[in-house]
Amino acid sequence: MLSLKEKDRPIVRKLLCAGCCVRCVLRFCCVGTSSAYRRSYQVSHIQPFPADHQDLHKELLAFISEENSPQSHDASGEEKSSDAPPNKRMRIDEDSVTAAQTDSDICPVCLGVLQDFCDPGFAEQVSDAVKKQQYEFDSLVLTVSLPAQLSVREHSCWLHVKKEVREKSMCLGKDDVIQVKDAFKWAVQGKIGQELGAAVVANSPCEVSISFIHPETEEDCHFLAHTCPDCFKPTKNKASVFTRMAVVKALEKISEEKFSRHYPCPPKKANTRCTALDTTCLHTSVFIAGRYNKFSRELPQTPWVIDGERRMDGSVEELIAAPLLSSFRADGFNFSSSGREDVDVRTLGNGRPFAVELLNPHRAKFNRAEIKQLQETINQSSDKIRVRDLQIVTRDATSRMKEGEEEKTKTYSALIWTQKAIESPDLEFLANIKDLRIAQKTPLRVLHRRPLAVRQRLVHSMTTIYLDKHHFTLKLCTQAGTYIKEFVHGDFGRTKPNLCDLMKTDADILELDVESVDIDWPPAIPD
Repeated sequence: MLSLKEKDRPIVRKLLCAGCCVRCVLRFCCVGTSSAYRRSYQVSHIQPFPADHQDLHKELLAFISEENSPQSHDASGEEKSSDAPPNKRMRIDEDSVTAAQTDSDICPVCLGVLQDFCDPGFAEQVSDAVKKQQYEFDSLVLTVSLPAQLSVREHSCWLHVKKEVREKSMCLGKDDVIQVKDAFKWAVQGKIGQELGAAVVANSPCEVSISFIHPETEEDCHFLAHTCPDCFKPTKNKASVFTRMAVVKALEKISEEKFSRHYPCPPKKANTRCTALDTTCLHTSVFIAGRYNKFSRELPQTPWVIDGERRMDGSVEELIAAPLLSSFRADGFNFSSSGREDVDVRTLGNGRPFAVELLNPHRAKFNRAEIKQLQETINQSSDKIRVRDLQIVTRDATSRMKEGEEEKTKTYSALIWTQKAIESPDLEFLANIKDLRIAQKTPLRVLHRRPLAVRQRLVHSMTTIYLDKHHFTLKLCTQAGTYIKEFVHGDFGRTKPNLCDLMKTDADILELDVESVDIDWPPAIPD
């Protein structure tokens, strides 16, 4: 039995007369029991429903016909005996209900969403579409996108009912009405979850989306653009200004009187039902972190493209991401790291922290052994790089890679050439220089991709190893973000002071290695 009360009779009658479907009637009667929306109200000749799924429509008609029976109710809701026959108005109303249901079987409020798409057949159709996309998940969240004009029709029907309940000194708040989305989900999500073997929950990394459109009534919203123009502003990513949020905002502002002048209450019936678009799935991104070493001086960190032409084959990010994309069956990726090295610079020591965002992965769960195997697959794919500490992390955890990045330190080893002949004692003074503050104008070589600015950086310490009269090894510990090559040769005076100034001779850097990136992230994983 439906949990309807005496106060609901006029609402039920008014909505049925307007041609509303029974699930919309239940919504406006504030029936919040999900099982009521799962019941069938149409007889299936192909697959009969269980006996306990009685015809909801007949039950509603029986409910309002009780008002006309010899036994009616007093103001308190108690039944009272009466021998008076049903009056003429009641008979006319019953005829109106019957006529409303036969003139058109498309609900003017939900436009068929709660009529034609709440049966097990549609739930199976959605489930089959999800299965074809081959996602792996234990739970899912069901999202529903409805045409914006349904909000206009809902508002119209609410005003229509509101007048009736006001005359009977009752109150029906718009927020009390069960939303079409909620009623639809209550009707189908149990079956969808059962078909997919997954729990349908309020929050899940896997999202199954069902969208409806109704081209016939798209102009229902247009009058709002004239009455509430400030609610509708064009945006780059939206094909139409009549988004659901914009329509809802306008409906909150427009007065009942003005709305009624521009739009009929109740809404007019439609000739067509809503159309369900293809079911789509989307899994939230998975983040993989680790550290990489780069052993080649001919390998860029990211694809090197100049004037639309690729200059070198492969890159660090591609060598790392390719096995991850394949294993997680992701649609794409975003690569980020703690700084970057030039194509001719090696990254040694414990490596450079990195994170890969895998977009829409079809498989998201891997155990520790499987991640370790993935790490080995990456390392065996090329001798140019090596990865360590590979692990799945959260989105929030990746922010730690960038937090306070410029306050971190990095150590380098550089092979230096000097124009002037030198001896070992000529280098000793460099070891005594501590926390040297330098000003670096954006280097010429990166000016095409970095804004012009002067950056203050610290060279914390330097040590040297003498090689011959024109060569030595310089080891530096610097603030992260220091341009080492420019500190050595000066970049035409754009970095001051520089090694040339300090040694009073022209100098250049022949080879550079990153020895360590002193960021304690991601956590080390024991071998």
